[in-house]
Amino acid sequence: MKISRASRRQLQLQNLIFVIGVLAVAGLLGWLSTRYNLEADWTSNGRNSLSVDSRQLLDQMEGPIHITAFARETPELREHIRDLVARYQRHKPDVELRFVNPDAEPERVRELGITLDGELLIAYDGRSEKIQSLSEQSLTNALLRIARPDSRRVVFLAGHGERLPQGQANHDFGQFGRLLTDKGIHVETLKLAETGSIPEDTSLLVIADPRNSLLPGEVAMINRYLKNGGNLLWLIEPGTLAGLGPVAETLGVEPLPGTVVDATTQLFGIDNPAFAIIPDYPLHEITRGMEGKITLFPQACALEVSAPEGWQAQPLLTTLDRAWTELGPIEGTIRFDQDSDERMGPLDIGYLFTREQGEEEDATRQRVAVICDADFLSNTYLGNAGNIDLGLALFNWLNHDDRFIAITARTASDTQLELGKVAQAVIGFGFLFVLPLLLLAAGVTIWWRRRNR
Repeated sequence: MKISRASRRQLQLQNLIFVIGVLAVAGLLGWLSTRYNLEADWTSNGRNSLSVDSRQLLDQMEGPIHITAFARETPELREHIRDLVARYQRHKPDVELRFVNPDAEPERVRELGITLDGELLIAYDGRSEKIQSLSEQSLTNALLRIARPDSRRVVFLAGHGERLPQGQANHDFGQFGRLLTDKGIHVETLKLAETGSIPEDTSLLVIADPRNSLLPGEVAMINRYLKNGGNLLWLIEPGTLAGLGPVAETLGVEPLPGTVVDATTQLFGIDNPAFAIIPDYPLHEITRGMEGKITLFPQACALEVSAPEGWQAQPLLTTLDRAWTELGPIEGTIRFDQDSDERMGPLDIGYLFTREQGEEEDATRQRVAVICDADFLSNTYLGNAGNIDLGLALFNWLNHDDRFIAITARTASDTQLELGKVAQAVIGFGFLFVLPLLLLAAGVTIWWRRRNR
């Protein structure tokens, strides 16, 4: 095709129109980017976005949140803080961020006890909290602590071989105790033989599987605390009540003999049949965020309840129909024996009790939970399925913190890749020798072909 002067001008005009169009589109996109913000988090666990729990907490916090970052003039550190706080600001615009150079205000830094470059001071509704770890989990937990109008005092009974909230043994509750502390709940242990009474400001008493029998006087104190309207969490293991029979009579609770088993646990990758699997829950404040979550209860027992007058009892944890109470040793092949005292499922392993206290205008609702298993909150089994979420929701309900029940711990997905020795050897050999040799062979092949043209 012969190019004439007219066709050349037409081509130049087309090119000019194309350039103008591209510049116009680029300018329009730039203008739109200043008016609208679109973000997408493609990470597997959404770890770069604000979690649902954090957004729910912000929705419940009325009024501004002031965050002061004590950070030196380090661009990387300040940018990291801005990015973290920006997630909260996008959901709650009245989250205010202010930077203070600690070198410029040393007296204020000493007065506030700031010890780390990049430390945050969060203030809300007259309360404040400091954090040194720059992560969503730390910031949301700090907001949760200052959002509580009063500190909750949870007392764990000790001195009889109970599970301890600071213990590091497999059967202890050390990991769960740290979670409670992160949520603004004051956790401590109590030996009744030393104190002689249960503190009046106790918001919740926890009896976690005592191995040795309590003294009659200690049982009387617990019963008195219960009858006076105290909140209680009682975790029982199969076999013994450790002298707490009078407390069971007060609540109308009777643990059934035997251990709850489910011979189909292998379908879930569990070889031990002595696991109670709970996939469904009744409608309740505790179970609001438990839809679709399974909880596991190893070595559980079943409960039979006849609530005394004034108490309302509701099953919280009910096994599947295929579970039963095994009275014999759990080894080899086990099966339900119809001619024995074994009970076939569904079985109730957890109950909630409530009772109105006081006059009608000033009435408060006493809350008690009895669960025939203590292992589900232990260091060994806490991370299984939805055990963490259930445990936190249970403690929030017993502490009358219903609005925090749906705000649970955010479990991060695996962020580490573990390779065996063979895989490491293959990858190392491949990158060190195979890949360079392939590139060298490709280069030699291309050179040889060009040379022989």
